[in-house]
Amino acid sequence: MNAITATAPAGAISQNPTTGAVIEIYPFHTAEAIEHILQGGATAYRLWRDTPMAERTATYRRLATTLRESVDELATLITREMGKPIGAARAEVEKCAATIEWVASHGPAILADEPVDVDGDDEVHVSYLPIGTVLGVMPWNFPLWQVIRAAAPIMLSGNGFLLKHAPNVMGSAYALQRAFEVAGFPKGLFANLNADYHAVASVIEDPRIAAVTLTGSMRAGAAVAATAARALKKSLLELGGSDAFIVLADANIDLAVEAALEARFQNTGQVCLAAKRFIIERPVAEEFTRKFVEGAKALKVGDPFDLDTQIGPMARHDLREELHGQVCKTIQQGANLLLGGQFVEGPGNFYEPTVLANVSPGMTAFAEETFGPVAAIAVADDIEHAIELANASDYGLGGNLWSSDVALAKRLARRLETGGVFINGFSATNARIPVGGVKKSGYGRELSHFGLREFTNAQAVWARTLG
Repeated sequence: MNAITATAPAGAISQNPTTGAVIEIYPFHTAEAIEHILQGGATAYRLWRDTPMAERTATYRRLATTLRESVDELATLITREMGKPIGAARAEVEKCAATIEWVASHGPAILADEPVDVDGDDEVHVSYLPIGTVLGVMPWNFPLWQVIRAAAPIMLSGNGFLLKHAPNVMGSAYALQRAFEVAGFPKGLFANLNADYHAVASVIEDPRIAAVTLTGSMRAGAAVAATAARALKKSLLELGGSDAFIVLADANIDLAVEAALEARFQNTGQVCLAAKRFIIERPVAEEFTRKFVEGAKALKVGDPFDLDTQIGPMARHDLREELHGQVCKTIQQGANLLLGGQFVEGPGNFYEPTVLANVSPGMTAFAEETFGPVAAIAVADDIEHAIELANASDYGLGGNLWSSDVALAKRLARRLETGGVFINGFSATNARIPVGGVKKSGYGRELSHFGLREFTNAQAVWARTLG
């Protein structure tokens, strides 16, 4: 990998994180190819915009069927490109298909004209109309789901979708494009843009792009939002998180530990909505920590094609290096290393499941997003201190509360500065529920009726009968 990146090829590199072998290099689109993609998207948008809703939903259902029929191929591609354990990769494909079906079933009613009562005899309604082609800048950690989560609601209203995927999962991007074409979407309505940052900035400014949605880092989000703002275009940002997992003294500790292990280590810890900071009320901190470490130590690290594997490789070697740097800094700042903290010897980007204790605000693992199999444990003196610690973050994506007093937990949830709160469970996404953050986790919402209307023109229509 080092030799390859040093030569800086003009293309996206798909590399197997388990073995280090290069799968394929995808040359960046030329200026002429980008122009062709943009013009094709504009033409397809006009066709799709005028397609009756019943035909759109039928196409959606064919897309869900196409994904399910290709589950083995798609899951294998996901695992090869970014290291997701194969069982989770198959589940990702199914989640995409189920979400597409939900959007097709419920989206038409959500997007239907909405009557408004006003004084007098005027008839008023709000129409939710498409705005054009939306550029989606998507991450690698869920190569299919992140794209479908954004594109499915956006496209049902009549919009097009131009995908700028992460370079290391470009094979997945092209597989998705083929699936849309097989399902019968107009050619070019859903298309890939394989380009560097400078080309992407120019695309955002192009008048054939109506808006942009991004899931990624704060730095990438700030750059894309600034470019969109200069062009007076709407943007939606989901910029990751450092979700708190609060365990109060009255919680069921065994169930909390079981959920905490899944919440932190699913997808090798490479999840925006994953719990990353474990804030435990002091009376149960020792018990929780002991059981959590035991559970993390028992996790199986290895070949992601082995169905028993729970922790696969991290997606890229540079991400593993960055994570290890965060662990080392946090230890230097006074945290205790209870487990892991090292590269796994041998080929691939494997990192040991790691647990840090006595982590506090200001330490790296508390302040930054740790995107890998690393858990940071902090002890709260009481409930008020737990809420204070949870909110002591620049991020505000999700949060978790564990307590046997659900009524109390619901009251506390209103005090958490996050886009979502999960009580006696852990963060998840569902087509019916909006997802998004506050503070530096971004703005705007995907999924549910919010996502279906996010990139529409809410057009108010007043009709007055004369004579």
